[in-house]
Amino acid sequence: MLADTDATPVIAVRDIEAARDFYRDTLGLKPDGLDEDGMARFRSGSIPVLLYESEFAGSNEANALVWSVEDDFDGVLADLRDHGVRFEHYDNLPGLTLVGDVHVAEGFKGIWFKDPDGNILHVNGR
Repeated sequence: MLADTDATPVIAVRDIEAARDFYRDTLGLKPDGLDEDGMARFRSGSIPVLLYESEFAGSNEANALVWSVEDDFDGVLADLRDHGVRFEHYDNLPGLTLVGDVHVAEGFKGIWFKDPDGNILHVNGR
């Protein structure tokens, strides 16, 4: 039924202005037309990402958005560092070892970080 219909990630934020700055200026996502009080839409590749104001922003303790960048992982990591992103370090991820800011396993590299509201964002590659 839904297999052929695109889905849109929807992320709750407390402060839409701070979120716009972070997703546009820090992450480099492109604004995608919708920009109203309490809402903004961006594009990550071909996928729209909708932000909306909510008192429940940042209450999810799991990934809100994930990018798979394959072989460009090191470049993305460097760019995020250049933009002042602070990475999360987890010691309870089975099969992964933390090396600096990067969680690694055979053929996998991953980083986690938070947006200004505490939503968990993840980038993985190899």
